[in-house]
Amino acid sequence: MISALWTAASGMAAQQTNVDVIANNLSNVNTTGFKKSRADFEDLLYTVMKSPGTPVAGSQVVPTGIQLGHGVRVVAIAKQFSQGDFVETGNPLDMLIEGKGFFQVVMPDGTIAYTRDGSFKIDQDGKIVNSEGMYLEPEITIPEDATEITIGIDGTVSVVVPGETTPQVVGNIELVKFVNPAGLKAIGMNLFLPTEASGDPITGTPGQDDFGMIRQGFLEMSNVKVVDEMVNMIVAQRAYEMNSKAVQTADEMLQIANTLKR
Repeated sequence: MISALWTAASGMAAQQTNVDVIANNLSNVNTTGFKKSRADFEDLLYTVMKSPGTPVAGSQVVPTGIQLGHGVRVVAIAKQFSQGDFVETGNPLDMLIEGKGFFQVVMPDGTIAYTRDGSFKIDQDGKIVNSEGMYLEPEITIPEDATEITIGIDGTVSVVVPGETTPQVVGNIELVKFVNPAGLKAIGMNLFLPTEASGDPITGTPGQDDFGMIRQGFLEMSNVKVVDEMVNMIVAQRAYEMNSKAVQTADEMLQIANTLKR
């Protein structure tokens, strides 16, 4: 009976983590470029009281055996990199990746980080930066007197300056993809860092070699679906309640056993 207590408790702990994941998804429902997470579970060790296939008489064997499980645990919290909804902003420096790929930004310590958040701006030196002031890599500078900024689907950045009618190319945006993007390390600020699990970054031109195209004047919103998360929350809550009921039932059975002797 003690085993039932610990088994049900493991289920309650797992569902607590599940609700934490769901809560984080819902809190980022309006975060640009956010990718939702999902908790994956696995069963724990089994006590084998009788192995399946154990001989019993002559050529006969036990068909199923007796294997008693000891609960569940969270084995992974995986990012889901499905495409989010598109929102038109009209801002010439807002960019959306339609398909695979990440933008590159340079962190203050010089490390390259990766993001799906395409809400870029211009700093005091005319360089394209994200909301945290991190430079877009490769570095692109917009002339101070530029009257028009155009970003092509292939990442070509062109500007029109006074006295000129032909746009001038001032840089090219490169995208990066990974063999296993779910293996990236999320560090907050809509940024990811590569790990051994994600593989090395693969750099390419937008719209080529399976890289996504860049859409100017659009942003990719979070891929969190509120209705799905609310359903998941209800399921997690009910699972938590059932495990707590199992703890209560095991406790009541122990209490009955304790009062057998009068």
